[in-house]
Amino acid sequence: MTTSTRDGRNGAATLEQVAKVAGVSRATVSRVVNGSPKVSDDIRRAVEAAVAELGYVPNRAARSLVTRRSDSIGVVIAEPSGRLFTDPFFPRVLRGISAYLSSRDLQLVLLMPAAGETHRTADYLTAGHVDGALLVSLHDDDPLPGRIAEAGIPMVVSPRPRRPLAASYVDVDNAGGAHSAVAHLVGNGRRVVATIAGPQDMAPGVDRLTGYREALRDARLPSEPDLEAVADFTQEGGAVAMERLLKARPDIDAVFAASDQMAAGALSVLAASGRRVPEDVAIVGFDDSAVATTTSPALTSVRQPVEEMGEEMARLLVAAVERSDPAPRRVILATQLIRRASSAGRRVP
Repeated sequence: MTTSTRDGRNGAATLEQVAKVAGVSRATVSRVVNGSPKVSDDIRRAVEAAVAELGYVPNRAARSLVTRRSDSIGVVIAEPSGRLFTDPFFPRVLRGISAYLSSRDLQLVLLMPAAGETHRTADYLTAGHVDGALLVSLHDDDPLPGRIAEAGIPMVVSPRPRRPLAASYVDVDNAGGAHSAVAHLVGNGRRVVATIAGPQDMAPGVDRLTGYREALRDARLPSEPDLEAVADFTQEGGAVAMERLLKARPDIDAVFAASDQMAAGALSVLAASGRRVPEDVAIVGFDDSAVATTTSPALTSVRQPVEEMGEEMARLLVAAVERSDPAPRRVILATQLIRRASSAGRRVP
């Protein structure tokens, strides 16, 4: 059922020609071309060499009839479209996903459900249009994972789900990264350290706030409610939160913002209030995105390997689709504090 494309030297290569060159049966060639694991490494290499020699390329439509796959992967980002194009995180994670899928000759289908349209996205994903789904920016109340799981479709999510979910996930060490940021501020002599936390309906927001509190506890500094504000990972949200913090605690001498975008918003408010950074108030962000190098001063930030997150999500999903690794996997990637001018400060003896 699998046909071929035209080779520049030999005309239209066929499965039979590949089989003859490789010294195997037509059925064996079909198994190799369609990704079956039931072929030895030696035979697979022989078939692949024959495919390369003859310039054989399987017909995607015919292959789909054989494999019952669409060779497409759905990527769902349930955030407002404005955030998708203004927050550097999303293009970076999509770059990682796309790079891996391209290497496997798989198509990326991007889905951005608007508020109240999750059911349409679920209907699309469960109708056979894709072989699996990658859910990026998962919130606690998102009903989509449940629908996908009920349909038996392979799925990988990010960040880690905070409710039980029989699916693989990829995340970073959010709590550890936040802890390192606050420990750095305290080590530079800061004693009134505030935080602009992320949304508390998703793991990064919760985990980064936890890391902040644990670092203060380890430094024997109090964790005070009026030193905490919650925002939505946007620059505008960071600015509003910074205004609220300064009003409650004018004595703030450091801020840990749970995203670079929010840190940039906080910087603008600090400047407008006449506070110098880092002389009066030191600040650290999270992401180490392009934003961190364009602020004034440049922003100390917790680096998370976003492209690697995307690649790992795609790798886990493809393994699940091919059933070479169907068991759910839990992957947590390391973070790294990148020091820049925004957090220099007073060192205690």
